[in-house]
Amino acid sequence: MCEDPFSSFQEIVVSMLSLRVAVASAPSLKLRLFQPSLRGICSAAVIRKSPPGCVGSVPPAAWLSAVCSHTLSLRRESGGRATGWYDSVADSAPVHLAEQFLVSLQQASSLPWWASIMVGTLAIRTVITLPLAAYQMIIIGKVEALQAEISELAKRLRYEVSVRARERGWTEKQSRFQFQKNLRRLVSELYIRDNCHPFKASVLVWVQLPLWVSLSLALRNLSMEQSDLQAELAAGGALWFADLTSPDSTWILPVCLGLTNLLIVEIFALQRVNPSRVQKFVTNFIRGISVLMIPIAATVPSSMALYWFTSSVVGFSHNLLLRSPAFQKCLRLPSRRSDTPYRDLLTTFVAKYFK
Repeated sequence: MCEDPFSSFQEIVVSMLSLRVAVASAPSLKLRLFQPSLRGICSAAVIRKSPPGCVGSVPPAAWLSAVCSHTLSLRRESGGRATGWYDSVADSAPVHLAEQFLVSLQQASSLPWWASIMVGTLAIRTVITLPLAAYQMIIIGKVEALQAEISELAKRLRYEVSVRARERGWTEKQSRFQFQKNLRRLVSELYIRDNCHPFKASVLVWVQLPLWVSLSLALRNLSMEQSDLQAELAAGGALWFADLTSPDSTWILPVCLGLTNLLIVEIFALQRVNPSRVQKFVTNFIRGISVLMIPIAATVPSSMALYWFTSSVVGFSHNLLLRSPAFQKCLRLPSRRSDTPYRDLLTTFVAKYFK
């Protein structure tokens, strides 16, 4: 009945990493399926190049009309409508909004593209997903605080059902059915009373996943040869990933991504003192997906790999922040596991892997 943080995290990581595999493994990785989007190019007016036929100073309305006309001709030349589920998602409104956000942020900040991607990731995860993660933690804390009351109600209900079963001659199966039905009703009333239904803790998943997919596909669209910003991203990298439109041939970003994901999984696994067989299986499955993500990240443009790595690092930092007693006090959580969470985490980590 209680949704613990590790189970919730497992659901998020499995969903995210599975989507990463699906998106990164799509046929359009070969740069064959992308078709320029009329809405994506015209809505934001983010293309720095002037469209054909525009010379000198042109009013914004006329410039945008020229861009739209040019894009329409491109779509006719490329075959018209997109085909396949990947094309439909890549050409959807949320992806185009993500494109507009990324380009607007880069133009407003004048940062190089690699820094703009990192800053945008930090901003989105801090402004949107961190509050939702804190809300999830509040809900889970309330649910955990109800466990003592639920246990007491279950004992009383079991006794009352046994008495009623003797009076009415219920079979064991009927008694079990009545107990479970009434216990679900009582628990539901408690959740309503404290406004902490466990399903509310899944809001983070329903927001974080579309954001991640939209930004990933937006970066892929911008890195395609048909994009007018492709040249800027090709020169917008740094260090060993100078070209953000090509995969990281050194595998440094993919390996860093895999190690970060593994670190997140291991830290949350340390919370389980006596994990069940199912929890062990899920943990090992996520470990496998984290390792599998390394070669997958090595096949996508560096802009996507950089976003994935930055998102994982920011998420890891937020998870550590949510463990802070001061932060939990600000959230007014009903209970805290430890006043020294970081020391306890380090001690457990060292004891498990280095002794």
